[in-house]
Amino acid sequence: MPSKQAQPEAPKPAIVQADLTILLEVDNPLYAEARDALAGFAELVKSPEHMHTYKISPLSLWNAAASGLKVEDIISTLKKFSRYAVPDNVLRDVRDYASRYGRIRLEAGAGGQLMLYADTELLMTELLNHRDIGELLGKPVGDKACTVDRGARGKLKQALIKAGFPAQDLAGYTAGAGLDVKLRDGVGRSGKPFNLRDYQKASADTFYAGGGPLGGSGVIVLPCGAGKTVVGIATMCNVRSHTLIIVPNIVAARQWRNELLERTNITEEQIGEYSGEMKEIRPITICTYQILVYRKAKSQQYPHFELLNNPNWGLIVYDEVHLLPAPVFRATAELQARRRLGLTATLVREDGLETDVFTLIGPKKYEVPWKVLESQGWIAPAECFEVRVPLPDSLRMHYAMADDREKFRMASENVSKEAVVRTLLEAHKGEHVLLIGQYLDQLNKLAKAFKIPLITGKTPTKKREELYAQFRTGEIKELIVSRVGNFAVDLPDASVLIQVSGTFGSRQEEAQRLGRVLRPKSDSRPAKFYSLVTTDSKDQDFSANRQLFLVEQGYRYTILGVEEIETIRELAASGETK
Repeated sequence: MPSKQAQPEAPKPAIVQADLTILLEVDNPLYAEARDALAGFAELVKSPEHMHTYKISPLSLWNAAASGLKVEDIISTLKKFSRYAVPDNVLRDVRDYASRYGRIRLEAGAGGQLMLYADTELLMTELLNHRDIGELLGKPVGDKACTVDRGARGKLKQALIKAGFPAQDLAGYTAGAGLDVKLRDGVGRSGKPFNLRDYQKASADTFYAGGGPLGGSGVIVLPCGAGKTVVGIATMCNVRSHTLIIVPNIVAARQWRNELLERTNITEEQIGEYSGEMKEIRPITICTYQILVYRKAKSQQYPHFELLNNPNWGLIVYDEVHLLPAPVFRATAELQARRRLGLTATLVREDGLETDVFTLIGPKKYEVPWKVLESQGWIAPAECFEVRVPLPDSLRMHYAMADDREKFRMASENVSKEAVVRTLLEAHKGEHVLLIGQYLDQLNKLAKAFKIPLITGKTPTKKREELYAQFRTGEIKELIVSRVGNFAVDLPDASVLIQVSGTFGSRQEEAQRLGRVLRPKSDSRPAKFYSLVTTDSKDQDFSANRQLFLVEQGYRYTILGVEEIETIRELAASGETK
């Protein structure tokens, strides 16, 4: 009998290009494995239906190196998945950029003197003669070292990374005032079971690094709903010092306070709130971003920056670090002697200040992909839908004549979206549903049409907390929130999110909004995320960019026309998923 011929192997999924971009074929059997591997050192920049584009950058390689990924592991990944030979210049650039992290070190010298060390005499000479770096350096000590003024630590690191040489900061940190903070063992204050999850403990321990110079500054990247607050609290228990926690808003501040009381031995008297409503400074002080950047006029100084300079802080926690206002970065440049922990679901910043996060807060220390935690049951599985809604014919001419900003607003506030919202609310009747959007006029109309409570930035804090509490208990099943609902809102039973409008092409916002429904459900149902987008409009153009982050994390969007909405109603009624 003739021998059975072996089936040819499927072609590899990636094409590595000389400009450091990588094309990844979505329909390839190795797509998911390649996507997960590339995410460690490359950024997704385009995600059309069949071919995604990744970009390798110096910063992506430095973050990879700082998190422990070796150069040879990166090169091995490129060769493993590349359909063709990896261009020689790509291999050279990867080796060059990745190996730069660690060539320059900041360390504590004799008598507490801050020292900079270069790995070669030639590099030290180059730094001393660099226009922006040389003026921040002190006296040479031998051929490969020099002194540094302690006050220049942050500015020097910024100058170094701009020159393409990120410094590895091993100079250590001030201890701050001591605080005997401990995690409760097994049971929280409320009597509910509580133990650190393995990845939460690993995150906190990796950041702390036994108290040595390898730890103490950096960013932990975990999905919304994965317990980043608990990681921050576990870190506080490692550091055991007075701590400043900076959060996006007052609601987040009070959630941190509640979590600290629930998870630790800390008392109410030891926690202070520093916000627009009160100014308490205590061993653990929780401060809002808004109060830090408040000033009466642009020509004046920021009066509340003095809070950052309190010598008692041994740890500063930056919650949602991707939102950190630029002025706070400038103040953080002066705080390099304090331990600094950034917490986020995404390192993407819409203002392009990722380099400042790396330099002034610290490099990425630990990351767990969303799909990994989903597979382990720590976050809910999610189904993502983009519903394309036509603009009414009566508005098409007005739209065609508008400028780009007005086009985006018209498309975002498309009145035809209301009928889709009605259908989705009927399809998910009885479930916990969040509606979220960008424009207050649109949200007010929806709140009035469907008689659903609305939370905006003008809603008093007490009223917000009441509505969130009613939503958690099931007293109300539907809630509309403006952008204030993007951040640090703990709504564990929310299972459906309807996004009626977004902030241009904000990838970070899309991640935050999906995170509002990712906490595991008591009945194990998957989360549903609907993004309503006006067909053939600026709204649709920007939505493609917003989806990048979710695609990078392994989520796939199902694109639906309004005529297919009945499919959603039928699936929801039958309990099936798509």
